[in-house]
Amino acid sequence: MDESLHALRVTAGQDRFGEHRSLGINTIDFKTSEQEGDGLFIIENSFRAKGGPARHLHYDQDEWFYAVEGEFIFEIGQEQFRLNPGDSLFAPRKIPHVWAYVGDETGRILVAFTPAGKMEAFFREVAKANAMPPQDPELWRAYGMEVVGPPLSL
Repeated sequence: MDESLHALRVTAGQDRFGEHRSLGINTIDFKTSEQEGDGLFIIENSFRAKGGPARHLHYDQDEWFYAVEGEFIFEIGQEQFRLNPGDSLFAPRKIPHVWAYVGDETGRILVAFTPAGKMEAFFREVAKANAMPPQDPELWRAYGMEVVGPPLSL
């Protein structure tokens, strides 16, 4: 057994590093870092307004979503899904997907990326603008993703 491994606790409503990140309509708390979990990166998105990212795909990451609070809609490939608290959804790498928070109050969703790749660096970079990530193809490619369409129309 690897003696360097250890338990990691992040309390409710907190970020792994005690940092604060915002994408305008939501905040992002890192729950694990790319250094932990053998390549697993987990974030918690807390929404205060409707919306979500542009339609995109990941070259190397599978993505798993778990709705904690509120209602979310997803399109993965040609399939459409609605997630409510307790529901989860898996989005395989290289498949275009888009999603959005559509509830009326607040929403929270856990998102896991495996392997982590450059996702932590991506969220650190885009949070600097305090707005949803721009649909700049070069920005997304630099972090191992491809923008393939706009956000969902709500």
